[in-house]
Amino acid sequence: MMSDRALLQEIAQRAMRDRGLWPEYSPRVMREAGALQAATPESYAGHLPVRDLRGLLWCSIDNDDSRDLDQLTVAEPVEGGGVRIRVAIADVDAVVLKGSAVDRHAAHNTTSVYPPGHMYAMLPERLSTDITSLNPDVDRLAMVISYDVAPDGSLGATGCQAAWVRNHAKLAYNALGAWLEGRGDPPAAMMAVPGLAENIRQQDETAQRLRALRVAHGALQFQTIEGEILFEGDRVSGIAARGRNRATDLIEDLMIAANEVTARYLEQVGSPSLRRVVRTPARWDRIVALAAEHHYQLPEQPDARALDAFLMQARQADPLRFPDLSLAVIKLLGSGEYVAALAGEDAPGHFGLAVQDYAHSTAPNRRYPDVITQRLLKAALAGRRPPYSDAELEALAEHCTEQEDQASKVERQTYKSAAALLLRERVGETFAAIVTGAADKGSWVRLLDLPVEGKLVRGTRGVDVGDRIHVELLAVDVQRGFIDFGQVVP
Repeated sequence: MMSDRALLQEIAQRAMRDRGLWPEYSPRVMREAGALQAATPESYAGHLPVRDLRGLLWCSIDNDDSRDLDQLTVAEPVEGGGVRIRVAIADVDAVVLKGSAVDRHAAHNTTSVYPPGHMYAMLPERLSTDITSLNPDVDRLAMVISYDVAPDGSLGATGCQAAWVRNHAKLAYNALGAWLEGRGDPPAAMMAVPGLAENIRQQDETAQRLRALRVAHGALQFQTIEGEILFEGDRVSGIAARGRNRATDLIEDLMIAANEVTARYLEQVGSPSLRRVVRTPARWDRIVALAAEHHYQLPEQPDARALDAFLMQARQADPLRFPDLSLAVIKLLGSGEYVAALAGEDAPGHFGLAVQDYAHSTAPNRRYPDVITQRLLKAALAGRRPPYSDAELEALAEHCTEQEDQASKVERQTYKSAAALLLRERVGETFAAIVTGAADKGSWVRLLDLPVEGKLVRGTRGVDVGDRIHVELLAVDVQRGFIDFGQVVP
């Protein structure tokens, strides 16, 4: 009999193929990857000077099980009470050359795919977890983005350069977050490096300043709960709710600033770029109606500051159910997309982050847009022509948006297949739920006490995103990832 893990892997691979993604590497890709070597300063062949920054207190902060380490961070004080943040980003481009077999595979999928129980990495494991990963106690080539943060959270001097770096401690979100929040002991890996604990405190304080200023400018503060499928051996054993903590916020805030600095630099030197944007929400009218249900009046036209004020009031009024409201608003805002920002042209900003200039650049082992940005950045620093034409960038922006959307659908389908394995014995039970989607093609709900989403196939008339209803579990289909509910009317 096939194990749950093997079944989910089979489902994920079939879903990837159905959606035009490649779950396996070709023999040519594997041969090429096997012959590649880690980059050294000589890899730049005189195009870029390489600084030796290995002595700084670099560390990585990522998921507990992450092996593809894309970035390191470090802080140092500057005059006037400010702090200089440096973000070292793995130089994938120095190993994966444009047009190579490995590059073509990455350019096709454009992202790593993370269904439960298995990961389908954008780059072969020998690269993403070894020679292009910023692993602890190994010297690696990186692109370093630096920016000074004033006491009020504003950005001062910025810089971009190639550097030789060394990860002195591999830290994980859960343990580090517990320590930063006063809920746990300091991680042993951090305490083994003299001065690192103080440095991380400084990074955390700086990240909070950056966040506070973004919020003042209209950045939206959500709180969502993501589900994580748990395994006992190869058997699905449960679903855990995974939230945020101070360590995840630290990295998010420092990376947003690094992405902003990168986009601004490319614009300043007249280079095109690939931007990540969330346009003005199309369903603002429903967001206004949702706020009215919570006795809050939003303006008729989209206003990020007003929306954030509503979210903050809602969090204070009902912190237990705020993640459900966050989810509804996120659905109504719409998904992000990639756009090509051509030299001399204005690109739309990111509504949810309250930043005008934003380019994905900090995860090149996992996202192809970040590899593209890295190549554009290195070409600009070396005074060379961009490695992509305007037409290529526009086509890549559309392709990356489409493939990322397909990857998300694979992850959701496989997650629901895993959830169906757990729920198949609970058909007929009733659950409290929130409506997360309402359109002509169907309506969807998410259970309030279990992070599971399914289709509402009965009692759909009059429901809209954000409505709280009760539903009965009608049926599950593990192979197709279908979980069907019917509304229960009191």
